[in-house]
Amino acid sequence: MFAIFKTLGAIFCLIVISACSDNSAQQAVIHKAVAMESSDECHLCGMLITNFDGPKGEVFRKEQGDKVFKFCSTRDMFSYYLDPENTRNVSQILVHDMSKMPWGSDSIDDKYFIDAKTAWYVTGSEKTGAMGKTLASFSLQTDAQAFADEFGGKVLSFKDVNQDSLW
Repeated sequence: MFAIFKTLGAIFCLIVISACSDNSAQQAVIHKAVAMESSDECHLCGMLITNFDGPKGEVFRKEQGDKVFKFCSTRDMFSYYLDPENTRNVSQILVHDMSKMPWGSDSIDDKYFIDAKTAWYVTGSEKTGAMGKTLASFSLQTDAQAFADEFGGKVLSFKDVNQDSLW
């Protein structure tokens, strides 16, 4: 009889421990892109997002649920994200796939947002965004390389982007 209580106690403890654990895969929240409106301002610089060319970004923070932080450029988005205080509190990042939409500001299409952490970036190209230089974002490395071949720059993965890549 004691063995049954011991076994049930162990099972109960495992359930409690697993329910309280910080299993990020279990707790991951997948957000849909939020439409870029003409009145939206960049979270970092305050500029009107839709007035400028190039890829935009959206960041969702862990502790703020569905609230989205919008950025006028991937450079501003990375400037925000690479701050250690922000990096550890971000649950999801989205960027535009520039292989699917033209560079102009009047062509922003919210259906072309992709997961920033799996995207490929071109830094140092001749194309500019709201704050000057920006990183062109692509879902495929081959598209990023084709862009770099045409407009200059270097192809980087998400994990290779750092503060030096932004300038």
